Amino acid sequence: MNVSRRAGFRVVGVAIGAAVLAGGCSGPGGKPPGTARATPVTEQAAAAPRSADDLQSGFEKVIADVLPSVVQIRGRNDLGSGVVYDDQGHIVTNAHVIGTERTFQVTTANNEQPLTAKLVYSYPEQDLAVVKLDTVPDGLRAASFGDSTKVRVGQLVLAMGSPLGLSSSVTDGIVSATGRTVSESADGGGTGATLANMIQTSASINPGNSGGALVDLDSKVIGIPTLAATDPNFGDSAAPGIGFAIPASMVRTVADQIIRDGRVTDSGRAALGITGRTVVDQDQRPAGVAVVSVSNGGAADDAGIRAGDIITRLGDQRVTTITSLAEILAGDEPGDKIDVTYQRDGTENTAKVTLGEI
Repeated sequence: MNVSRRAGFRVVGVAIGAAVLAGGCSGPGGKPPGTARATPVTEQAAAAPRSADDLQSGFEKVIADVLPSVVQIRGRNDLGSGVVYDDQGHIVTNAHVIGTERTFQVTTANNEQPLTAKLVYSYPEQDLAVVKLDTVPDGLRAASFGDSTKVRVGQLVLAMGSPLGLSSSVTDGIVSATGRTVSESADGGGTGATLANMIQTSASINPGNSGGALVDLDSKVIGIPTLAATDPNFGDSAAPGIGFAIPASMVRTVADQIIRDGRVTDSGRAALGITGRTVVDQDQRPAGVAVVSVSNGGAADDAGIRAGDIITRLGDQRVTTITSLAEILAGDEPGDKIDVTYQRDGTENTAKVTLGEI
């Protein structure tokens, strides 16, 4: 499957990251064949499966802890979700929920009447934005963000938001994978961003969930739901159980800069310093990225790459489309050195490029 849909918008190019769950043992219970040992009572108790009642109580506690921090955001033309970030009224959401608007109606869990919020800053490159309530209501509760580097495949999670306008909705699932790279399409008003290190989850993410909360059983927000997959083989209908969330570590990095500086000052995202377009070969197959323009003093400019060159490889990875180029760069950092292979006047050349920053 290589086509996804942001909650309400088309995205393309899901690149599979290196997320593998593996294990093995020599015999039952992981002991070498022919061996046995007594299990202490305390260990037996620790290994006992969690009862259905315990799990239900755990879910209910998480929902009671976090759902009051999840809000509905409505603009003139769009509807999405957001998460209360601090007690000053800052709310983090997706940039595609915000679009080009500057003023929004926000419905919190404790207020039936919508409150007015204004945009602080939108950062489409990471599909994140921060808005701020004009008036901070009594009882506004900020969510607690967890350490997304500790997220593990198989971990139980809940997704909270306003799918299809149904506020305060909750779905459950597991973490299906980590480290996914997903490229959004600009079709239908998308940001066109390439997002690295995404959390894949089986929790349902529907239109309106974007900008909400992906939560672990410790009541910590570990991600912001952003993408929901669709299946191109079935008319772009929903592909159940495949959704993506921006990890909490990136959310905090971007939101903290926006709140402190009014913008993103250190993106941590690598840039080649070009604009380009996909070119095709004589069989109409994608064959590389033609450089349309080069930023003065940028990474490509310093390495001697110029407009008209066709980039075919970054390091040992083949470049066929502008999307594949962005996905490769998503795994790099500013300052990294990379060999860029390109064609100029029918001749193949290689330049060592020190990557810049978006």
